[in-house]
Amino acid sequence: MELAHSLLLNEEALAHVTEAKRAVFIFEWLRFLDKVLIAANKVDVKEKQKKLVEQLTGLIFSSPGPPTRKLLAKNLSVLYSIGDTFTVFQTLDKCNDIIKSKDDTAAYLPTKLAAVACVGAFYERMGRMLGSSFPETINNLLKALKSAESQGRSEILLSLQKVLSGLGGAAASCHRDIYKNARSMLTDRSMAVRCAVAKCLLELQNEAVFIWTTELENVATLCFKALEGSTYGVRVAVSTLLGTAMATALMPKQATVMRQNVKRATLEEVLELMSTGFLRGGSGFLKSGGEMLKGASVSREVRVGVTQAYVVFVTTLGGQWLERNFAVFLSHLLELVAHPRATQTHVEAVYSRRCLSFALRATLGGLLGEKAQIAAAKEICLAISKQMRAVEAVVNDTSSESRAGAADVSASQHVMVCALKELGSLVQSLSATASPLIQEPSIGFLETVTSVLLHPSMAARLAAAWCLRCVCVALPHQLTPLLDRCAECINNLKNSPEAVSGYSFAMAALLGGVHQCPLGIPHSKGKMVVSIAEDLLRSAAQNSRLSLQRTQAGWLLLGALMTLGPSLVRYHLPKMLLLWRNVFPRSQKELEAEKARGDSFSWQVMLEGRAGALCAMRSFVAHCPELLTEDVIRRLMTPIECAMTMMSHVPAVIKVHGAHLKASAAMVRLRLYDILALLPPKTYEGSFNALLRELVAEFTLTDNSANTTTSLLRSLCHYDDSVLMGSWLQETDHKSIEDQLQPNSASGSGALEHDPSSIYLRVPVGEAVPGPLPLGVSVIDASVALFGVVFPHVSFKHRLQMLDHFAECIKQAKGVRQQAVQLNIFTAVLSALKGLAENKSSLGPEEVRKSALALVMGALDNPNPILRCAAGEALGRMAQVVGEASFIARMAQHSFDKLKSARDVVSRTGHSLALGCLHRYVGGIGSGQHLKTSVSILLALAQDATCHEVQTWALHSLALIVDSSGPMYRGYVEPTLSLVLTLLLTVPPSHTEVHQCLGRCLGALITTVGPELQGNSGSVSTIRSSCLVGCAIMQDHSDSLVQAAAISCLQQLHMFAPRHVNLSSLVPCLCVHLCSSHLLLRRAAVACLRQLAQREAAEVCEYAMSLARRAGDGKDNSTINLNITETGLEGVLFGMLDRETDRKLCSDIHDTLGHMLSSLAVGKLPHWLKLCKDVLAATTEVGGTVASHGRRKEEEDDSEKKDEMDDDIMFTSLGQDDKSKPSVAPRWVTRVFAADCLCRIIHLCENADKAHFDLAAARVAMTKNPEGDFLVLHLCDLVRMAFMAATDHSHQLRMAGLQALEDIIKKFAAVPEPEFPGHVILEQYQANVGAALRPAFSPDTPSDITAKACQVCSAWIGSGVVSDLNDLRRVHTLLVSSLDKVQAGKGSSSQLYSESATTMEKLAVLKAWAEVFVVAMNIKKDSQARPAPPPQGEDEEAGDEGDVLPPDSLMTLVQPELPSLSRLWLAVLRDYALLTLPAEFSSQLPPEGGAFYTPETIDTARLHYRSSWASVLHAEALWLSSTGFGTAEDLPESKSGPAVAPVAGKNTEDLVKDRLHLLLGISIEFLCFPRAEEPIEDVMSCLHALCTLMDSPSARTHIAEDQLLAVELLNVLHRLLLTRDPQSMQLQVTTVVQKTIRAAQEHLEHIRSSRTAEDAGGEECVSMLGEGGDTGELLPGKSLVFAAMELLVFILVRHLPQLKEESKDSGRRTPQHLCDDSSRLVAASVTALAELPSLCSPAGSLTILPTVLFLITGVLRETAVKTSDHSVPAPVSAALQAIKTILSSRSARSQTQWSALVRSSLASVLEFSEPDSCGAAVDEVSLLTAVTLFLLSASCEVIGVSVLQTGCIERFRHGLGSEDPWTQARCYQLLLSVFQHSSRSLSAPYIHALAPLLVEKLKEVELQRPASAAELQAVQEGVKVLESLVALAEEHNRVQLLALLVPTLISYLLDDTSFSTASSSSKGLHEFALQNLMHIGPLYPAAFKTVIGAAPELKTRLEAAIRSRQADSKAKAAARPQPSVQAAPTIKLKTSFF
Repeated sequence: MELAHSLLLNEEALAHVTEAKRAVFIFEWLRFLDKVLIAANKVDVKEKQKKLVEQLTGLIFSSPGPPTRKLLAKNLSVLYSIGDTFTVFQTLDKCNDIIKSKDDTAAYLPTKLAAVACVGAFYERMGRMLGSSFPETINNLLKALKSAESQGRSEILLSLQKVLSGLGGAAASCHRDIYKNARSMLTDRSMAVRCAVAKCLLELQNEAVFIWTTELENVATLCFKALEGSTYGVRVAVSTLLGTAMATALMPKQATVMRQNVKRATLEEVLELMSTGFLRGGSGFLKSGGEMLKGASVSREVRVGVTQAYVVFVTTLGGQWLERNFAVFLSHLLELVAHPRATQTHVEAVYSRRCLSFALRATLGGLLGEKAQIAAAKEICLAISKQMRAVEAVVNDTSSESRAGAADVSASQHVMVCALKELGSLVQSLSATASPLIQEPSIGFLETVTSVLLHPSMAARLAAAWCLRCVCVALPHQLTPLLDRCAECINNLKNSPEAVSGYSFAMAALLGGVHQCPLGIPHSKGKMVVSIAEDLLRSAAQNSRLSLQRTQAGWLLLGALMTLGPSLVRYHLPKMLLLWRNVFPRSQKELEAEKARGDSFSWQVMLEGRAGALCAMRSFVAHCPELLTEDVIRRLMTPIECAMTMMSHVPAVIKVHGAHLKASAAMVRLRLYDILALLPPKTYEGSFNALLRELVAEFTLTDNSANTTTSLLRSLCHYDDSVLMGSWLQETDHKSIEDQLQPNSASGSGALEHDPSSIYLRVPVGEAVPGPLPLGVSVIDASVALFGVVFPHVSFKHRLQMLDHFAECIKQAKGVRQQAVQLNIFTAVLSALKGLAENKSSLGPEEVRKSALALVMGALDNPNPILRCAAGEALGRMAQVVGEASFIARMAQHSFDKLKSARDVVSRTGHSLALGCLHRYVGGIGSGQHLKTSVSILLALAQDATCHEVQTWALHSLALIVDSSGPMYRGYVEPTLSLVLTLLLTVPPSHTEVHQCLGRCLGALITTVGPELQGNSGSVSTIRSSCLVGCAIMQDHSDSLVQAAAISCLQQLHMFAPRHVNLSSLVPCLCVHLCSSHLLLRRAAVACLRQLAQREAAEVCEYAMSLARRAGDGKDNSTINLNITETGLEGVLFGMLDRETDRKLCSDIHDTLGHMLSSLAVGKLPHWLKLCKDVLAATTEVGGTVASHGRRKEEEDDSEKKDEMDDDIMFTSLGQDDKSKPSVAPRWVTRVFAADCLCRIIHLCENADKAHFDLAAARVAMTKNPEGDFLVLHLCDLVRMAFMAATDHSHQLRMAGLQALEDIIKKFAAVPEPEFPGHVILEQYQANVGAALRPAFSPDTPSDITAKACQVCSAWIGSGVVSDLNDLRRVHTLLVSSLDKVQAGKGSSSQLYSESATTMEKLAVLKAWAEVFVVAMNIKKDSQARPAPPPQGEDEEAGDEGDVLPPDSLMTLVQPELPSLSRLWLAVLRDYALLTLPAEFSSQLPPEGGAFYTPETIDTARLHYRSSWASVLHAEALWLSSTGFGTAEDLPESKSGPAVAPVAGKNTEDLVKDRLHLLLGISIEFLCFPRAEEPIEDVMSCLHALCTLMDSPSARTHIAEDQLLAVELLNVLHRLLLTRDPQSMQLQVTTVVQKTIRAAQEHLEHIRSSRTAEDAGGEECVSMLGEGGDTGELLPGKSLVFAAMELLVFILVRHLPQLKEESKDSGRRTPQHLCDDSSRLVAASVTALAELPSLCSPAGSLTILPTVLFLITGVLRETAVKTSDHSVPAPVSAALQAIKTILSSRSARSQTQWSALVRSSLASVLEFSEPDSCGAAVDEVSLLTAVTLFLLSASCEVIGVSVLQTGCIERFRHGLGSEDPWTQARCYQLLLSVFQHSSRSLSAPYIHALAPLLVEKLKEVELQRPASAAELQAVQEGVKVLESLVALAEEHNRVQLLALLVPTLISYLLDDTSFSTASSSSKGLHEFALQNLMHIGPLYPAAFKTVIGAAPELKTRLEAAIRSRQADSKAKAAARPQPSVQAAPTIKLKTSFF
């Protein structure tokens, strides 16, 4: 293939290629040429042009296939347009000669077609350059057209189209000829030709005025004729022609009108013309007289085609036109549906209605913006009320013209149905944005719709009910008032049959819509419905005129009630069961008796009643499965069994009373089958025989003379087989009307009146309005479905009988009936086999299989393709169910033999499918041995070019085999691929099915090869290039399905071998397809984009933009109509969201945009924010369509900071034809998506860079890199977008907006404003936030929005952004107002929504208050903790912090509400506690519900409580502990201890206990097992609450008294630590633990002190109190100490895992530096550990001390790290404090064990502080401090062991010798404390050992004076120690010591000369020495004199120093500096340990 890539065709390489590959080689060269010619250098091309032309024209004669000729023609034309055009006429003549040639053989045909293609391409590209040659060419083509066969005809017509488009107006002279020759072919028998003619005429009408003037009628008639017997493709092409011609006639293009004086058609004329097609079809006008008499109906294809043409017509004229002319268009459509010709039979009428509904939906739904849609809805309303007035006039007029009137009424029902259906759809799509429409009194929307509920026709009443349901789904607040209104009307108009029927329909519809309204309806409405229904059923018998309606209405309401679900139905179930039992006779005897009774009317009422009862049962079983207990099923079975028995009697009754009962009887059967299908078959096993007889009779049409067929066959066949059955039509935009043309009975004729119960059932996915099929079909469908359910449970004997009976039935029937019976039987068999497969049961013994096989095999040769499909499917299913290799082999062999011998198309297609299905259901392994044979046979069949049907079926089967065989197929990939390529290159494009199947094969082959495609071996790269060639051929195909297949193949390839798929060509192609008119193609394109955007979003967007640029350059602007503007592909996708309705497509668009957003948004912030902003800014106020363009532009210019528009954008957007793309302001759904995107962008930025949330940092970054961008710079836009969304009409958008606002507040609350220190940037948006929140608190706002707004309020108030009380009040008042609502209590306000909605709202309010209160308390606490600001600061700060909040201000807002709030919070917690009880305690729940929930809504209420309890708990805990557990709530908040104010009825003690247990219980229950999805904030709130509780003394006492409670708490916390990680949470847990320990300590102290007081002498026994008693045993589970140890050890080991390792390793580890959080945690844990021994008795403490000391010394060892600033790490200081605490505790001093423990602890400290073993990183000072603590705190007997003593002295010695002055200084300080120890026996050894060293160190200083402050400090500390020794010495030894000290000090003094030059630290030493000497002299005068006297030189130095100092001080007397001593750094430990 590589050899093909050269500018000239490599002929020698071509000669070496095998014959089979030659075509591929040539095609590959042409593909290369196609890419390279455009990019190549013109000079190169001109050099080689001659040779190239030769090669290309040579190829024309090599009979090229369709794709090759297309490319060949394109290349030739491009070559001439780039190079020289000298020889173009020669080439043209050559082509013309070929076309003229008389050679008609099949072999010459490809050459002729290639020549035709070349001619077309030349003219299309060069047009007028070819000048005068065109008349000859055109005549030539037209002559050839007359004699050509179908392939030639379509090719010539397409060429003519190209010629016309290239020449434009220049070809005017030939227009008439072309028209005359082409028009007759519009009715050609080849569909491809019809399509080609339509395209050719469409091109012609651009220039040929006569088509849409004089010839318009003829064109219309021709189009109608062309539609008869048409296929989908033809309908699309012809309707496009017809619609466009009509639109042009109405509004001609300016240029053509200028040239000729044209008379324009009026709208009435055009519509009249189109309506003739709709009403009379292709018969024309002249013959219509005779036709009318015969009453022949219009062919359905014509009607569907004309409907599509209406849509094209309106779309071409555009949305603006539709807005202006909507009234005319609407009245025209409604007249059509009222025309008697459109509604000759009921089914015809339904079809016509569906067509017109489609036309309305497609135009109104797509072309109009929301505002225009509201205007259209008003028009529809007017039309309805006008019709209704006419109907009322007829109904009330009792005069003679009643017959004519009756016809009017029946016609009006169809008008009503269409209008109401569209009205409902409009309102539903507008959702809450429709509220102005409903509220406007001048229209009286609801009055108009409800008036139709009294229409005489049932269809109209149902349509009105449906419309009301749509209103309620769109605007849920209308639901309750409407229900009440209907109830009232039913009660008032009980005696009007229409009113009873209409209003009950409406109520049922409304109840059915409740499940789409999350807020629900009040529970009482259910009771109301039950009572109305009961009343109707009871009164049915009273008045025979009403009995039928009342019976139906009653049961309909009960059925609808069931959709409300088990929580409501539970209350009415007993009554329902009773009603059901009473409808049916109780016994066999009663059954017999009633047969003899009654007339035909009473039977009809009875049958309707029973059908209604069964229907309500079915609804119950479907919607309340939870209530179906064994008992309930048993009670349901009684009436059901009775109904089954009754079925057998009914035929006899019908014989007696007349056939009009048949429908009612059928309805009973339908209901019976429906409910049985939902119940488990075991429950009605006993009735199988009778039931099966009924079912089989039903679908074999035994008692049914009509040939009705089931509609289920297609859904039971495999989705992939649709290509064989043509049912892919269901996947087009025209699905709803194309359904009418499907072959089964009444297909697509669904209508509400066929089954009123569908008004309340869930709408099937993908349908807008439920459309149950006519009763006859529904019953058969239900019987088939039930047969599938029952069959697997039937005995083998009965299965055999039924299968034999089926064969017999088929044999008996003849002709059409046989087909119908066979279809039904096959559907039933398939349904049964599917049932068997799902139940995993077998088909049965040999004879059953034989019978089934015979049945299936017989149908494989059936001429009906649908039956063949079904037979193939059944065969596969049988193989799956039987699952025996021999059976499968037999079936496969049978098909092999057939295929080898058979020549007829039918059996070859049937059996080839059989092979595919076998493989599909048995899979590769099961059918592996047949693989080779199957493949070889199918490959042979696929090459049968004589019959394309055989090719299609064979290729389809082949695709199934490739799919199911997986890797086993790898060996056959090459031959299959080469066949696929050959066929793609040769099969004519008109056989689209073959190409579709080839696409499926190619896709399956790509999957089979899979990841191997990445490889580089020769064979793999050949496979890969073949796949790419195949995709390229399919991409160029004219059929959209084939193009879609090509895209999905490329998508597969991209998945396996991404490098080899060229995105630069694929992405633009996908972008073009996004605007395609074919749904499947748009789906495929978006699905592919979704996959590409996951990996390469940036490239995808870039290529899309480059395509837009190319289109903008205008080179090939004509070919693509693209909508990509500066917003890029993202903008197009957002735009598609407004137009598309297909669910899958929209979800893929969402995903694609999501992927793009995640990978690009942070990098291209302004672009994405602008996208979201543009979508959100399009509020409903902006007019619907382009009309508002100008208006929008002006608005944009006013608004600040709008970028100037680029010129090119301006021209493209306004210069293009406005009508081409209706631009609609984004709809609410899209706006909601944009708001979600906004939130996602904020979250993405959060994970990207901190500067996004820091204005100062962002500005710095921007100066460095102006290209970058940060979110914080767009805050203004963010707030504005959130504001726009939060104040919209649409509820969903308001929710999204509030969510965005909350995110913005949370993320930006702390961002400071660099220009105003002390302020934050959000402050300037206070007004926006307030304004966004205010509407959410208006009384008519739905609860969920108010609830969300409360959340935002609390976030805003708590964020601390607002610093001015008055500003805060604005938002605060909103919360106050909602609090009043909460306090109003349960039943006060008129309820619109369910009780659980009220619960949600109230809880949200209380939660918001709780959050605010928590923040307020925290602010207050912080302000109390901070020291008061110094008074002199006020003036300075007044400038910038004048308006800072006083700490209590937030409290002052909350304070007034607190008393009531605390009560409500307690109530919430009580409710929550009850609701969290396990199910087995449900009997203990209060029957009347709780404070905020009702018993009926308990399940939904739980969810609301779950989201709000945590904040409430925290707030309540804060309140209780601040008021001493609420005992002070009557007094003003007392700051002192808990004031006692008795609460009535309970003493304070109990009250406190109750409240405490409530709060603790909730916390422990939650913390026991917080589910993973619970937010961590809840866990934190809970822990904070526990902490707060422990602050209250009364709570502490309670917890300590009940030790098991405390133990449980600690165990739960331990478990929490095991499951949750965040450090903040672990810290909080340790705080709770510490407080628990403190509570226990206080309690113990209290007991000890009270015991001591009682028993003065019993010191001994008091000290024995505490855990562990005499034995020292701590029981796990009962011991608080044990529980605490467990938890603390877990934390320590988790953060310092080294603790648990045995430290036997000789190499000492260096201690580690923990992060802040960890070190805080470890410190807290150590502190808590040290407190534990105090909780134990002496024996108990000895049990735990070893562990405690081990851990504390371990922590010291692991964390004593040197820090640069000499700070002590938190864990170290905690450990030192802990050592002190333990050593100084008095409890266990007496015991020897204790001494041993202390000694070993000291020993281990000494061990790991050994100088040689501890590294440089170890903090020596901390370890010395620890040693000192041991020395000071423990007695001499314990520590004075010689080993320890020498160790300690060693450490000090090492410390004194340290290089680091700071260490030296600390060492001196510690020595000082040891020397000064009260016990001389302890200090003496140390003094003796270390004093000499000390003196030496001080002596050295004289020679090496201190160079730094730290060294100076060290010397000072040393001198202090020596001084203290002097002080300690006895009088007689003092002189010796002074003799050491004084000379040393004097040696530090400087003389005058050196003083001036000395360093500051040296001067400091001089000063220090002098001061100390002056101080010592007076202290010990005698001794001092002795020393000084002994050495005179000392005296002189001292005197000199004193003199110079005095002189100094005189000189500086005026400005006296501070004494220098204080300037020296004094080091203090943060915590004083001594």
